[in-house]
Amino acid sequence: MLQSRYERRIEVGNMQIFYELFGSLDENIKLIENAYKVSIVSREGEIIILGDEDKVNIVQKVLKSLIDIIHSGEKLDKQKILYIISLYNEGEEEKISELLENVVCLTSRGKMIKPKTLGQKKYIEAIKKNDVIFGVGPAGTGKSYLAVAMAVTAFKNKEVSRIILTRPAVEAGESLGFLPGDLQMKVDPYLRPLYDALYDILGAETYLKYKERGMIEVAPLAYMRGRTLDDSFIILDEAQNTTKAQMKMFLTRIGFGSKAVINGDITQIDLPKGKHSGLIQAIDILKNVEGIEFVHLTQKDVVRHSLVQKIIKAYDDYENKKKK
Repeated sequence: MLQSRYERRIEVGNMQIFYELFGSLDENIKLIENAYKVSIVSREGEIIILGDEDKVNIVQKVLKSLIDIIHSGEKLDKQKILYIISLYNEGEEEKISELLENVVCLTSRGKMIKPKTLGQKKYIEAIKKNDVIFGVGPAGTGKSYLAVAMAVTAFKNKEVSRIILTRPAVEAGESLGFLPGDLQMKVDPYLRPLYDALYDILGAETYLKYKERGMIEVAPLAYMRGRTLDDSFIILDEAQNTTKAQMKMFLTRIGFGSKAVINGDITQIDLPKGKHSGLIQAIDILKNVEGIEFVHLTQKDVVRHSLVQKIIKAYDDYENKKKK
């Protein structure tokens, strides 16, 4: 234990809060101890923080924020704790309460879907306020999942009459016809992430019911050509793999009463050599158009394994060095 010059106490009456806060083998508390070089112990319904005064005062606030998160019904994990610590370190702790209030919807199993980072919150707010939204950022930032959650919410609230999810099947290229099975079987692997999000939020049975009635459509981008999509919530995923012509085609499909969310990661473009990304061009052309909002997510918004943030940052640093 550290030689303590200062001490703070937090009363916690509920033992279940203790268990969730400390985590298995005290793994959650060890994260905080290592981050601030303090010692944290539990004794007779209290949490005792020992260490330098300034660090102890910050840790007291961090622990109270984490307790609030537990009270809100969320589970603590390593990524969430590290994110809360980073907000305190950057002086943005007053924004933590905003993350507790924004419930997008409930999954089929009753789990609350909320923004887990300030970037995700900004993304959700942009979807609420605008008819065309671009979500640009690395894998793992929740772009597709949150967009599907917002689409399901709009559908249930009768704001739209159908949901359309699409993405380019770039990896198949011109060889799609050589793959086994019918057309649906050929494109399904490229649409699987969208199916997974719908299954999780709606449940497989409800999803299939809506799909059979034509209220939900999951299709490759090529199917959008020649259509006008009215009264729909449309999500274009993996938009970095659209060509310039495909992006223009998609954006001009949007009809009355519709909302379009275009998601992509400009660091993972799989287009054939010589073809340029329609997403990059759209960012440049449409950046000043009223009614269209661009939300740029970063590695701080990654909600996968904590190593994913470090991997993305390492690749970004490598690319920046190459440019210089």
